[in-house]
Amino acid sequence: MVSALLDAFETVILPRRANGRFRLTRLFYIVSWRPWRWVARRVHNPRKRETMLSFYGPLSLVFLIATWAGALVVGFALVYSAFPNAFVDPQGAGHTFTTDLYVSGTTLFTLGLGDVVPHTVTVRILAVMESGMGLGFVALVIGYFPVLYGAFSRREVNIALLDARAGSPPTAYELIKRHSFEGGGVALVLLLAEWERWSAELLESHISYPLLCLFRSQHTSQSWLSALVAILDTCAVLIASVQEQSARQAQLTFAMSRHALVDLSQILSAAPTASANDRLPADKFHMIYDRLCSAGVSVCRDGHSSARLNELRQMYEGYAEALSRYLEMPLPPFFIEHPKKDNWLTVARVRAEAEAGTQATTPILLHDDEHLF
Repeated sequence: MVSALLDAFETVILPRRANGRFRLTRLFYIVSWRPWRWVARRVHNPRKRETMLSFYGPLSLVFLIATWAGALVVGFALVYSAFPNAFVDPQGAGHTFTTDLYVSGTTLFTLGLGDVVPHTVTVRILAVMESGMGLGFVALVIGYFPVLYGAFSRREVNIALLDARAGSPPTAYELIKRHSFEGGGVALVLLLAEWERWSAELLESHISYPLLCLFRSQHTSQSWLSALVAILDTCAVLIASVQEQSARQAQLTFAMSRHALVDLSQILSAAPTASANDRLPADKFHMIYDRLCSAGVSVCRDGHSSARLNELRQMYEGYAEALSRYLEMPLPPFFIEHPKKDNWLTVARVRAEAEAGTQATTPILLHDDEHLF
C-alpha cells in the first residue's frame, strides 16, 4: 500500500526523476513493454506494426492506474486482516480475507454499500482514511491525463512543422538545402533557436513523465526521436563545415538536444551502443557536400571536416541508437538519394475520392509536385 502511494506520488506529482530499481511503475513497464515489443516485431506490415506500437502508450497508462488501484485495495485488505473480527459478514461467512478485499474495494472507490460494516474504532478510522485516499486517487487521475496530453501536444506541433522543412523522414541534408534561399540563413537560425527551446521542454516534460517517450506520432515516418536526431545531425554538419552565422546557434541547439537525448536514454536505462550500419559512409559524406554546394550553401570542406563531423556524431549517435532499439523508432539518415513525398503532400485518399466522382468536404489547395522545394 505504501509502495503504491509512494510510486504514484513520484510518477505523477514529483517534478524530477524518481530513483529506485524496484519501483512499481518501473517493474510494470519492464514486464509489459518488452513482450509487447516482441510481438510487434513479428508484424511484417510496417503500418500495422506502427499502429500496434502506438496503442501501447495510452493502454499502459490505463493499466498502470489500474495497477496502482489494485495495489491499494490489496494493501488495505492486508491491514484489515491484521485485526480479528474487524467485520461481520451478513452472509455468515465470518471474517475472511475475501471479505477484507471486498470492503477495501468498496471503500477505496467510495461505493458505500454498507452491507459489511467495521466493528472496531481502529478499523473504522482506517476505512475513513481509505475512502479519503480513494477520492484523492480519482482527483489525481483526473489531473494526470490533461498534463500528459498537453505535453504530448506541444511536442508534436514542432514535429509536424518539421515535415515541410526537412522532409519525411526528416534529414539534415533536406533541412539545410531547403534553407538555401535568400534569407534562408536567418530563417535557419530562428528554426534552430526554436528547436533549442523544444529540446529543453522535451527534457523537462519527459523526465517528469517518462511514459511520454512511448507515445508515438501520427505518421509512421515521424517520431520525436527521429526529429531530435535530425536536428542533431543538422547542427553537427553546420558546426563542422558551414561558413554562416547559423553555426553559433547550431552549437547551442546541439548542446541542448544532446543533453535531452542522453538524459532520456538514462531514464529509460538504454545504454549507448554502436550502430550496425554507418549512417554517413564516406560516399554519402562527399555527396552531401557536393549537393549543398550546388544548392548555394557555403560549406568549408577541408581535410579535417570529416573528422570534425565524426567527432560530433560520436557524442550522440550511441545514445540515439540505444533509444531507437528500445523504442522501436528508426533513426533518420543524413541523406536520402530518392526522398519520398512529404506527409503534407500525401493526398491519396482525396485523389481516390476525386477519381470516383465524389466531392471533397474541404477545398484542396495543394498539389503533388515532387520538386516543390
